This record gives sequence, C-alpha cells and structure tokens, in this order.
Amino acid sequence: MLIAYASRTGTRRNLQALRDAGWRLLVSAAGCLRTEGFRYALDNGAWSAHCKGTLLDEGAFAKALDLLGTYADWVVVPDIVAGGHLSLALSTQWLPRVLNQSPCALLAVQDGMMVEDIAHFLGPHVGIFVGGSTAWKEATLPQWGALARQIGCWCHVGRVNTLRRIHLCGFAGVTSFDGSSASRYAVNTPRLDHARRQLVLL
Repeated sequence: MLIAYASRTGTRRNLQALRDAGWRLLVSAAGCLRTEGFRYALDNGAWSAHCKGTLLDEGAFAKALDLLGTYADWVVVPDIVAGGHLSLALSTQWLPRVLNQSPCALLAVQDGMMVEDIAHFLGPHVGIFVGGSTAWKEATLPQWGALARQIGCWCHVGRVNTLRRIHLCGFAGVTSFDGSSASRYAVNTPRLDHARRQLVLL
C-alpha cells in the first residue's frame, strides 16, 4: 500500500483524522518544527520558497536537519523547484551532510533531469523525490517509479491532492506521496485514504 504523508498541521481535528487513517506527517523546514507524535519525513522548504519567489533558506534547513533528521523516515535534500541540473548541483553539495544526519536522503528530480543523471547516486539510503512542474511530474512519473523499483530505493511524489494523482502514484509503483488537502480539511482524509487502499485491490 502507498504510504501517505500530509503536510504538517496543528489542527487537532485534522490530526486525529490523519492518525485514525494511519497517515504520517511531512514537516517543512520552512514551517513549525513539530511532529505531533507522528512518524514523519522532513522537507527542505524549497516549495515554500518557490511559492514566495525567494531562495531556499539553507540556514533554516540546517536547523531542521539537526533537530529532526535523525528520526525522520527520510529527508529531502535541498533543491530548486523546476531547476533542472542547477537543482541537482545544489543537492549533491548537501547530500553527504544529509546522509550524516538521517537514515535516508531523497534527491528531488526536477524538469529536464533524466534517469542517467541520478541513477548512480541511488541505493538503500538515497532515493527519489519526484518534484518539478505538474505537467513534467505526471509525464515522467512512470520512469522514476521504474528506476526506484529496479534499484530498490524509496520513491516519493510531492503535491498529491486528488484521487487521480493518487492513482497515478499507485500505477507508477512508487513508495509514498504527500499532500496538503487532508491537512487542511479533515473531511477529505477518508476519501483520499480510500483511494490509496483501493489500489491494493486493483
């Protein structure tokens, strides 16, 4: 079954709905560094910076890594949203430090990147975070899922908030996804959770 992560929220009702459904939290370095007692993963905050039109706050990420990296399921290595090979260059600079503080690091693939750009980095402790623009992400998702299965590494998909995208993740054979819909509206959690569970029956 796909592992589901929701963007961290402090709303008790929403947290309880996520807990009841067996979801985990994705904590952002750009937000409140609280896990609320959940299993969790750590995002580097690049998406928040992208939405604000600013650069990734590497200092904030370093602080979050020190605080939460050790017990995170995985940590997204710093990247540049839709930044292609510039993003990969930034990620490779940070990769050793992230691996020193976390059991698993995910390299974010971005628009223009290809399988051969990252395959040699991957293994038991380095996986794939499928980011990038929506159109590129959906078009290339099957190849990242196939690569992860071939190597035996984690493959996660960011910003999955609809039943359709959950199905795309399932058909691509990825490990997990995250979204903010269930974090914001508890009423959405059962519907989204049902979609990921239905994939087991297909």
